[in-house]
Formats: sequence, C-alpha cells, structure tokens
Amino acid sequence: QVRLVESGGGLVQAGGSLRLSCVASGLTFRSYAMAWFRQTPGKEREFVSRISGSGGISGYSDAVKGRFTISRDNAKNTVSLQMDVLKPEATAAYYCAAGRTYQHVAAGRTDYWGQGTQVTVSS
Repeated sequence: QVRLVESGGGLVQAGGSLRLSCVASGLTFRSYAMAWFRQTPGKEREFVSRISGSGGISGYSDAVKGRFTISRDNAKNTVSLQMDVLKPEATAAYYCAAGRTYQHVAAGRTDYWGQGTQVTVSS
C-alpha cells in the first residue's frame, strides 16, 4: 500500500519561511517523480512544484518561482518544499503527489496523493 504523508505546515507571518516534507512508503521512491500542489476552499488544485526521480530536473509555477525550492532525498524516501518569503496568498492545503515520470507529472498525471498539510500565512 502506497502512502504519502506530509508534514511541516503551520501558521507563519508574511515574509517568513516554512519547510514541508513528504515521506513516501510502499513504492520504489526513486522511480517516481514527485510534485507539490496546493488548494484553497472553492478553488481547483494548483500546481506548485515538481522534481524528477533523480532530483536532477525541477520546475515551479510562476507564483512561487524564486521563493520556493523543491528537493528530495531518495535514501530517506522524502521530498521537501522549502518556502521562503511567504505571502498571504500562499495560504492553502499543500499536497504531495507521485507520478510515474516527470513528463506525467508535468501533464498533471499523478498516481498517488497525500492527505495534505495546512499552511496559513498571516498578513
């Protein structure tokens, strides 16, 4: 059984930082591209960032480029999202997801999802 478990969310003031982590189990982690999405009530889920299985390729949405950094540790089955200079509009539930290839994830084709972790940025 595949599980993705996010952690690290919380309340932070605008301009602050948070680091999200997602630990995966039940899959060959290094074989999967990973991604972070976020969602606020009443809105569609929004892509934030993705990273290839090796960690050699990554991508970001325009909204977070230059402020968020995705990374992974395949020895620990963990993908992380370092979020700096947070803005109130970053308030959302953040989800990690796994996809079979980087191209699949880029096309929105993901196979597994975590339960999410809430990030709240106060102004």
